[in-house]
Amino acid sequence: MNQMNESIKNNDDIIDLGAYLNVVKRAKWRILSFSIVVTLLTIMVALTLIPKYVATATLLIEAEQAKAVSFQEIYGLDSNKKEYYQTQFEVMKSDSIAREVITKLNLKEHKDFITKPSAVSELKKVIKKQFPFLNKKEPKIISPERQAERKMLGYLAMFKSRLSIAPIKNTQLVRVSFESSDPHLAALVANTVGEVFIESQMRAKMGITEQASTWLNTRLSQLRIQLDDSEFRLQSYREQQKLVDIEGIAGLATQELEQISQQLIVARNERNNLESINRVISEYGNNNLDLLGSMPEITSHKVIQDVKREVILVERKLSELSEVYGPKHPKIISAKAELATVKSNLNKQIKGLITGIEKELNRITRTVKALEGDLANIRAEYQDITRKETHYSQLKREVETNRNIFNTFLSRSKETAVTSDFSSAAARFTDRAFAPNEPAKPNKKLIVLLAFVVSFIFAVVVSLVFDALNDTIKSKNDTESKLAQRMLGLLPHVPMPKNSVFPIHAYLDDHFRRFAESVRTLRTSLLLTQLERDNKVIAVTSSSPGEGKTTTSANLAISLAQMGKVLLIDADLRKPSIAKRFEIPVFHPGLSNLIIGTEQYSECVHVDEMSGVSVMPSGQIPGNPLELLSSSRFNDVLEVLKTKYDHIIIDTPPTQAVSDALVVAQVAGSVIYVVKSDVTRIKLIKAGIERLFEAKAHVAGIVLNKVDMSKSKEDHSHGYYDYYDYSQKPEQTDP
Repeated sequence: MNQMNESIKNNDDIIDLGAYLNVVKRAKWRILSFSIVVTLLTIMVALTLIPKYVATATLLIEAEQAKAVSFQEIYGLDSNKKEYYQTQFEVMKSDSIAREVITKLNLKEHKDFITKPSAVSELKKVIKKQFPFLNKKEPKIISPERQAERKMLGYLAMFKSRLSIAPIKNTQLVRVSFESSDPHLAALVANTVGEVFIESQMRAKMGITEQASTWLNTRLSQLRIQLDDSEFRLQSYREQQKLVDIEGIAGLATQELEQISQQLIVARNERNNLESINRVISEYGNNNLDLLGSMPEITSHKVIQDVKREVILVERKLSELSEVYGPKHPKIISAKAELATVKSNLNKQIKGLITGIEKELNRITRTVKALEGDLANIRAEYQDITRKETHYSQLKREVETNRNIFNTFLSRSKETAVTSDFSSAAARFTDRAFAPNEPAKPNKKLIVLLAFVVSFIFAVVVSLVFDALNDTIKSKNDTESKLAQRMLGLLPHVPMPKNSVFPIHAYLDDHFRRFAESVRTLRTSLLLTQLERDNKVIAVTSSSPGEGKTTTSANLAISLAQMGKVLLIDADLRKPSIAKRFEIPVFHPGLSNLIIGTEQYSECVHVDEMSGVSVMPSGQIPGNPLELLSSSRFNDVLEVLKTKYDHIIIDTPPTQAVSDALVVAQVAGSVIYVVKSDVTRIKLIKAGIERLFEAKAHVAGIVLNKVDMSKSKEDHSHGYYDYYDYSQKPEQTDP
């Protein structure tokens, strides 16, 4: 059971493309007619369109422009950057280029730039003339210059709308295209835009060069004055200080300062040594020659060392002689005398050395003082020379700086002067524009084709939308899916002349063979579906008047009459029509008379000679039809009639108009619900069927009436058309 429900749900989700295709097939002539009309209108409009020609020139934007002398920094451009090329493209689109081209070619006089008054503006003028009170605003006074500027803005807008600047990706090329109704003008404008761009760039560079040259010359004169002033101050300082070679003098002073410093150091060391010796001598005393003689400062002296050496030799000699000779030996005496002499000489030398140390100390002290004085003087002189050298260097550096700046500006000024009349173009033509032979637009064939395709698609979409909004019953599928009812049959729409009525005996007329075959199919379907029920009494109703229930009732009765006795009852006691259709007199008694009992059965029934159907008209129209049909007398009448006829067909009023059909349906064996194809709304049909169900009536099925047989056969499946087509074939007899 669950699988079945899922299958039904999946079937509901599937898009029925066939249904959409059937909608398109039904509306194919309307769709084609709409598309053809739109296409014809498009052709008429396309023929009036003015052809537009597009001419294209190709320019190469130079990356590194040739210059006689390189001074590119003056322009402030960097041709290696992507922004450089983008800037050039935007310059081509600028108003200044457009203005120059418009003026140069006098495009104001060309027909493409002469604006025609629009229909709206003309209508406004006419209205203002007819109704002067509407034009109460005072006209604004605009100067001629302002008017000319406004016109130029309009020309610029039109010009730029026709101009196209398209860079070619990953190249330095750019396409300049212009659109015009005149092919020669299109080519001329495209080439002129390129030429004006090149000329404007060259003029701009020439102007920059001239400005740079003027500024350089002005600045150069100022720098020359600064250089002369700095040189004059340097020379004046050199003469004032009597400087010849300041660097040589500073070098000599440095050397002299170093020499005096070294001498002073040596003298100070010597003085310190002498002072230390002199302090020791003062401590020992000048007469203590033994202690003084043992002082390292004295013993280290060469003269003292020589005398001491002699003393040592004499003492050794005396020692040797003492071992050989006695004290009084002359050699001993002589040796002792010699030793005394040598020691006396040593003391004398020590005394002389001590006296010399004092003199040397005095001398070296004077020398140190002299060297310190000389060092102070040379330092003062050196500082003076350093100050002069510093000031001299400042003046000299200022002269050199001014000279370098002056030389740079002088060189640049000369370069600018030489190259001021030369500048290569920022771009050049690789391909000039030529007048095209064929217009670029409009593509009339494409426009017509698109108009047909778009209008066709639009018509198809509109048809599908209207079909989706159409909530009527048109086919068996609609009956089963939207109403959930069985379809007993469908009756085709038969075209009739204006102001004529469909014949009640159409079933028996050879001119309505397709209709008759439809009724037979309805009869067969009804009998097969009602085999297990008491199918003698069949009520026929509809949702509203005009759906064909009376015609359906009559022709169903005629078809059943070929199989047995049939009674057709007109139970519409409010607006009866069966008597009139069967040409029965209006005063003929009928159902109402029989129920009331004023007439007998035989007097209330009329037998149709052509079909053999017994017809019971409505009879006298009562004042209370619903009460009459609800009475037990009506049930009794039907019970009697069942014994006399095989089938009883009851034509009832519409369910939505009155409740008569509901009362009749309660006593009938089954109810046939007639629906007018493609007219009756689904909501109305469902309301009628629900009322029948509430009355506990048995609805046998739906009869779809007045079906347009010219529509797609797929809309009415399950073999109906096979019957119709077969019925139209000529009958063949067996040999």
